[in-house]
Amino acid sequence: MTTNPLKTIRAGMVGMGMIFDETYRPFFETARAEGLYDRKFGDVSVELSAVATRTGKRAEAYRNRAGDAIHSFESFSGEDSVDQMLAANLDFACVATPDNRHFEASKKVLEAGTNLLVEKPSVLRLQELDELQRIAEEKNVLAKVVYHKLLDPDHKKMRTLVADGVLQHVNTGYCSLLEPKSISGGQFAEWIRGRNPGTYVAVHYIKLIDFSFGGKLKTITASGQRGLVGPADGNTWDSNQMKMVYEYDDGREAAFDIHTSWVTPDNFPGYVEQEVQFRFDNGLWNGHSRKRGVEATVEDLTPFKMKNSINNHYNGEFLEPWGQRSQRGYGIEVIERYAREVAYLEHGGPKEERPIRLGELRSLSYNDVSADRQTVAAVQALEAILEKAAAGEPDCTVRVNCQHGGLVLYRPGSSEYEILYEGTV
Repeated sequence: MTTNPLKTIRAGMVGMGMIFDETYRPFFETARAEGLYDRKFGDVSVELSAVATRTGKRAEAYRNRAGDAIHSFESFSGEDSVDQMLAANLDFACVATPDNRHFEASKKVLEAGTNLLVEKPSVLRLQELDELQRIAEEKNVLAKVVYHKLLDPDHKKMRTLVADGVLQHVNTGYCSLLEPKSISGGQFAEWIRGRNPGTYVAVHYIKLIDFSFGGKLKTITASGQRGLVGPADGNTWDSNQMKMVYEYDDGREAAFDIHTSWVTPDNFPGYVEQEVQFRFDNGLWNGHSRKRGVEATVEDLTPFKMKNSINNHYNGEFLEPWGQRSQRGYGIEVIERYAREVAYLEHGGPKEERPIRLGELRSLSYNDVSADRQTVAAVQALEAILEKAAAGEPDCTVRVNCQHGGLVLYRPGSSEYEILYEGTV
């Protein structure tokens, strides 16, 4: 009688804040208990082996709280914590730091020859994206981005209708995501100075639009409001409104507006307010996070300690009918999907066929860094436009792949322009 050797993929984690607790933690705990299985790669164990944080406090608190629910991991903190973590012989590493710290950590992960999963937006500039893609190809590793809203059942259904030709040729779109003040004033207060909610959450809808409808990004404009989470004349933004124009192969265009805010009153009934509307030649698609969900009222709990409107699709804790407690949703599913990709890459067949598997996984445009160009271009444009507005130059416009460069900022009423990115987007 023969037994198959135990297959294991070892993971690292950079950052252990709210995003870790809501999505990565339940994934790693479930994987610890159940592992991963697929006919492509067999039975694979997943271990959270090492973590890197700024102070180590959250890592230790989680270790003490989780006990046997998580694999015993090494904890590193300080300026060289990522380097120390990467010395732990990892198969992949996840980066869930504030968005303006993604590039440095992601670059170190890839340079170590380790597969990467980074939270959205992957980076803030196309120059940085070029660098990550170059290193990933040089080191023959996966470099992927978390866009969990692509796995939202409503968004998957819309894309299915578009792909099948049921909904024909998008004309316009409107997306909105509003978060309570506790996000900007509490959970993220440490890093929001000089930041904006557009980069933080509009990127979800930028990717949704880019992935679902295709086309070529052409123009970006943006505006916003200040004065609540920072000075009215400063560079920290309460809310943002951006517009993107896409051009399609038949020469027609579509315009998309994305509104974001992180100053909604804390007594608002939902954790977030998410809404999308897309108009097509032959139809209309409307989606609303609260209208599709449930509402609950509990004395002394709602709406502060517990919200009236609960998004059980994204992430929820459940007592299953068979008595097991679980935590699941598309916010966790997207991480499991990536772990399965790594398991397939490293254990899905002979080592000499790994380059074939790597090419297959890189072709998945929903999460590969190579497919993130137009999304990062929109983010870079948004940041540049808001920077000019904060400096007293509002109403700038960024054009994509125009006569002067790949990403070019134009000032209103002026012949001057600024090249943000020279290459082709």
